[in-house]
Amino acid sequence: MTTTTTAAAGSTGGTGPYALSHLDALESEAVHIFREVAGEFERPVILFSGGKDSIVMLHLALKAFAPAPVPFALLHVDTGHNFPEVLDYRDRVVAEHRLRLHIAAVQDYIDRGELRERPDGLRNPLQTVPLLDGITQGRFDAVFGGGRRDEEKARAKERVFSLRDEFGGWDPRRQRPELWQLYNGRHSPGEHVRVFPLSNWTELDVWQYIGREKIELPAIYYAHEREVFSRNGMWLSPGGWGGLKDGERLETRTVRYRTVGDMSCTGAVDSDAATIEAVVAEIAASRLTERGATRADDKMSEAAMEDRKREGYF
Repeated sequence: MTTTTTAAAGSTGGTGPYALSHLDALESEAVHIFREVAGEFERPVILFSGGKDSIVMLHLALKAFAPAPVPFALLHVDTGHNFPEVLDYRDRVVAEHRLRLHIAAVQDYIDRGELRERPDGLRNPLQTVPLLDGITQGRFDAVFGGGRRDEEKARAKERVFSLRDEFGGWDPRRQRPELWQLYNGRHSPGEHVRVFPLSNWTELDVWQYIGREKIELPAIYYAHEREVFSRNGMWLSPGGWGGLKDGERLETRTVRYRTVGDMSCTGAVDSDAATIEAVVAEIAASRLTERGATRADDKMSEAAMEDRKREGYF
């Protein structure tokens, strides 16, 4: 007698009819997280910047609740120094899917004198106060973020459900065990939970999934000609945030962006990867994380991200 063994449902690897590919497994986990939050919390919100991770996160949320609409609003902390292509994409997606978008604008806080411009011009570190105010004003008790553990050391410490205190602060010592995909959303009045559906994804996973699902991205994620200048080892693009200093020179190069944030701290990389397939091949050969290679705000100190997370940052 011949016995045929197939992989159990939910497993990865193997060749049986019930085996999941690694992308299927990651998608299934993320969909489960979205549905779990919908069942546990009263007022969740999705942080949406128009960057690739938040785009994939929204795509997963749309899948999780189809054919019903996404039962969550979106929240964008707008630094005022965002790439125009990304803002155009954000507004187009919100209109297409008839989503509710809340915008917390850093510029409003500067205009009211509640925040001051930094001497270095960076606005990413100024996002914490508008973010926490947006969460408080919206009475959001769960906040979806697109952070992944492979991005940076502090993010590698996060659980999928990350408890934040009444001031929005993160304490690594209050991390909860998450065995067998059991997530603890318990929180006291005034506290909230940050939720990271993409925690176990890598940058390569994200791009492979984008390719498989044919997800549209802002064009700056692909190779294009752009006027840039070199500062601190990164190619920056001039814009409303400012531009060249003495000794810096503008030049036209073929570049793309691996990550998208504030224009003043997000660098482009030299690249001729104009298609998803080319981007996947480029990332597979890279030995630098996207944030380590292109984000000046993470280079301020070894613990820059962790310090900001303790204060309430993403």
